[in-house]
Amino acid sequence: MAEAHKSAGGSLVTCFAVAVAVAVVLSPVESGIGVNWGTVASHRLSPATVVDLLKDNNIQKVKLFDADPSSLEALMGTGIQVMVGIPNEMLSLLASSPATADMWVRQNLSRYIMAKSGAADIRYVAVGNEPFLTSYSGQFQSYVLPAMVNLQQAMVRANLQSIVKLVVPCNADAYEANVPSQGAFRPELSQIMTELVQFLNSNGSPFIVNIYPFLSLYGNSDFPQDYAFFEGSSHPVTDGQNVYYNAFDGNFDTLVAALNRIGFGQMPIVIGEVGWPTDGAFSANLTAARVFNQGLINHVLGNKGTPLRPGVPPMDVYLFSLLNEGAKSVLPGNFERHWGIFSFDGQAKYPLNLGLGNRFLKNAKDVVYLPSRWCVVNPSRDLSGVINHMKLACSLADCTTLDFGGSCNGIGAKGNISYSFNSYYQLQKQNSQSCDFGGLGLVTFLDPSIGDCRFLVGISDIGGSFRAQPPIFSWLGVWVIALWMCSTLVMGV
Repeated sequence: MAEAHKSAGGSLVTCFAVAVAVAVVLSPVESGIGVNWGTVASHRLSPATVVDLLKDNNIQKVKLFDADPSSLEALMGTGIQVMVGIPNEMLSLLASSPATADMWVRQNLSRYIMAKSGAADIRYVAVGNEPFLTSYSGQFQSYVLPAMVNLQQAMVRANLQSIVKLVVPCNADAYEANVPSQGAFRPELSQIMTELVQFLNSNGSPFIVNIYPFLSLYGNSDFPQDYAFFEGSSHPVTDGQNVYYNAFDGNFDTLVAALNRIGFGQMPIVIGEVGWPTDGAFSANLTAARVFNQGLINHVLGNKGTPLRPGVPPMDVYLFSLLNEGAKSVLPGNFERHWGIFSFDGQAKYPLNLGLGNRFLKNAKDVVYLPSRWCVVNPSRDLSGVINHMKLACSLADCTTLDFGGSCNGIGAKGNISYSFNSYYQLQKQNSQSCDFGGLGLVTFLDPSIGDCRFLVGISDIGGSFRAQPPIFSWLGVWVIALWMCSTLVMGV
């Protein structure tokens, strides 16, 4: 069945390419800086608050990973350019059913674009997300092109083909080389990537790639740390007459060479994801994230381009990501929950100039928090059985900052217990029973945060609740925290 899909998709793509043989000629353009807005969060801001955050920071391009109605409704009438996404799991159905493609276009594009007032400015549909990723072992590979053909035909029937372009965000593992000029798509992807690029070119769509120098550094102890950033490297890569001083340019030009190898060396390129996490790994911290993201923005907006594309930077660059997502899978690493330039509550993590008119990031406004109270371990209780409670809390809440390399890794055993208790307590919207833990938990009104380790207060999804307030100090809270800190320092667990 997979081979049948692949064959049908290939023949239809060839027809499209022959019918519309128009090459896209590159010319110097000013790159646009956008953001990825993911919603796999334990504590989720309202879409209206997020859209206000985008507007306050003059962010005019946003990439979604689905077509969430609440997000799209909040974006209507704002003029913000939107890329909506189709999950990989939907590709097989869209590939096999033109009727499903028609319904998807009707419900997720026409509904918002053709609105009589306050339309959404949807520019792209991302068909899958990194569907050719090596770890997927070809699971989605045969569905991509047939799904695109059905969606393209559905957009033609809806008269949207000149407004919305189909794209496929690809991971950088789709291509390989020892040096950039030798770039080529993986052998098993050669045919399908050629057909995909023909389809993109024939419909005026760019090639979208996700580039992560952080992952190169994280996954390879021999990777030169300075080569991951934009400050210059003492370990440059020499490729003939070209010298590469950062991993981003080297990766980008490897793709340029791969595209050139199949006859599309001038294909416009958009960076779908790029960024640096702030927690959850030894090399993931606020300083590194600020240096990388600011260096990236300055590099791209400087219009220097790369050795293979001098003066021609990527069309657009979407930072990954806007907000932390505390419910994401940590299979790749604990850092997966900490990519945001803003924390889960829309507060800027570090100064960053996006080059969009504001000097630095502006925080989200009018965020509705739960009351200023926390759940900590009661230091006067026998803690011999606490480990099971801690494991249960962290199996549901986010405790990734406690592990090696995390910002809360050094707060001691009792601190770890309190952090896990509080994370679960906030996830449960401060339900009184959620701080019981067999009698080992205790609610305090004194913020137990230590240094860079922040004990969070959750977000309320009920209007009219408490606004952010300074911590409420009580004698009980002071006594509990003092006793806990003393026992942590003196006794340990």
